[in-house]
Amino acid sequence: MKTMKKLFVPVIFLELTIVLAFALFTFNSCATTKGLKKHHTPIQLSRRILDQGQLSADQLAAYFLSRNTEEDRGHIIQFAQYYIDEAAAEGINSDVAFAQMCLETGFLRFGGLVQPEFHNYCGLGAMDAEHPGEIFETEELGVRAHIQHLQAYATREDVTLHKELVDPRYNWVHKTKYIETIYELAGNWATDPQYGQKLEANLVNMENFNY
Repeated sequence: MKTMKKLFVPVIFLELTIVLAFALFTFNSCATTKGLKKHHTPIQLSRRILDQGQLSADQLAAYFLSRNTEEDRGHIIQFAQYYIDEAAAEGINSDVAFAQMCLETGFLRFGGLVQPEFHNYCGLGAMDAEHPGEIFETEELGVRAHIQHLQAYATREDVTLHKELVDPRYNWVHKTKYIETIYELAGNWATDPQYGQKLEANLVNMENFNY
């Protein structure tokens, strides 16, 4: 009997050790699984102007609001949807167009020649104090003009618009310019030689943002 009692205690201790080890393994496994669920996989966005955008209005708005917290979320979602809809109508990459808007307006803070009430989101016609930029009646028309201007650069003259023309500079560009990616906008859309790289930086931030 003494021998059995001596064996009984170690057996119980061994069983408790096994139970505790299993519980610890289960807890660590759950924690690891939760960590994996939270792991962010970057989105790959195209740099080509005629490719289809991937980000939804909610995603574009989330990225925008991470850079400008003063804007109303509902307003920015609708604004982003204008970009998606207008870009889809003309075969333009909405991610690129939205990134360009963020660059040109400083995330709708403006501060340069173009004023917020112009509804001019890509610096159309902004040259100097006497030519501060084109003016559009509504946000939607301003976005349309931006998309149409990108389409003018990215397509040949035989490609026509699907929506009514609102970009006053469309025809000249459509006849004289042709580019395919954001990098070629430098020296064409803007004189800044780093313009394409600045757009690239915005797109990289959009790719790595944890939506």
